[in-house]
Amino acid sequence: MAQLGGSTDSTAEDAAVLYGLRLGAAVAWRSLVIAGGLTVLGLLVVRLAAVVVPVAVALLLAGLLAPSVSWLVRRKVPRGLATAIVVVAGLATVGGVITFVVITVTEGMPELIEQVRRSIGELRGWLREGPLHLSQLQLDQALDKVSATLSANQSAIASGAVSTALSVGELLSELLLMVFCLIFFLSQGKQIWDFLLGGVPPRVRRRVDLAGHEGVNTLARYIRGTAAVAVVDAVGIGLGLLIMGVPLVLPLSVLVFVGAFIPVIGSVVTGAVAVLVALVTDDVVSALIVLAVVVGVMQLESHVLQPFLLGRAVRLHPLAVVLTLAAGLVIAGVIGALLAVPLLAVLSSAVRSFVNSRPSAIGRVPADQDHP
Repeated sequence: MAQLGGSTDSTAEDAAVLYGLRLGAAVAWRSLVIAGGLTVLGLLVVRLAAVVVPVAVALLLAGLLAPSVSWLVRRKVPRGLATAIVVVAGLATVGGVITFVVITVTEGMPELIEQVRRSIGELRGWLREGPLHLSQLQLDQALDKVSATLSANQSAIASGAVSTALSVGELLSELLLMVFCLIFFLSQGKQIWDFLLGGVPPRVRRRVDLAGHEGVNTLARYIRGTAAVAVVDAVGIGLGLLIMGVPLVLPLSVLVFVGAFIPVIGSVVTGAVAVLVALVTDDVVSALIVLAVVVGVMQLESHVLQPFLLGRAVRLHPLAVVLTLAAGLVIAGVIGALLAVPLLAVLSSAVRSFVNSRPSAIGRVPADQDHP
């Protein structure tokens, strides 16, 4: 009776509180629990970034290379051998492109330095004779200030160089981990997914399986579509640079290709680099023409290529893309910007698939028939 009376008193006290206040309190404490869980998860991901990032990159590459492996498997090539062929061919292609770019940069650097030196001389002449009318003494003082700043921060620069040298070893270890994960994702992806599904309750296992497949398919479509857009951007801007006679056309084209994988800002930043190189090595007219080429390619990308190639694969609102991209930049820099939007696309697609699945039709599937 005491318990019953206590329950009655509690109900009366709850009824005395405004419904809006009770609802707000319920939403607030649940939101705090969710925020706390997400914070712990975020801290764990940041702490294990050296492991999480290679695995995430391996997943992206697996989405790009999986169709090639499947194509070979359909032609009676064993999956292990098909995986080895695709991975080796991919690494050889990337290594060859990097080597070619390095050789091109090395050969073109003396000419670029000479052109930059001439441009600096012209700039100094414009500063003296242009509207600013700076004297030689003022220019020398400005250069002295720059030299003094560099000398004052020499120790910091040296320590940064040492830390960069040390990070090379970490980069190589993460690269090896990425390749290792990529091999197993391509060769044993289905077995890994089946193992993970074993920890899902049987009543929702089928829905989770469908959601996972939809997320992986979305990732594959996103990577292939983005790669196609990146190729068009690199070829278009590269042709413009080649016609204008801008040096280092190939490295700049590769830079545009890589930058296209970062939505919104990647093409803008890499295009700005191309315009800056044209401005430094040639003149304002050439830079303006290159700028027009970059803007034209970006318009083609945003109004034709992305809606056609990515519109059906990634159904995300532009505001969600921008906010996710900004969060990725703040949390993990360039790597975060590279991975944030694909992660959002996969999660959005998987959640939509899970929610839209019919529990009445899927929940009755026996546990031993969960996989097609």
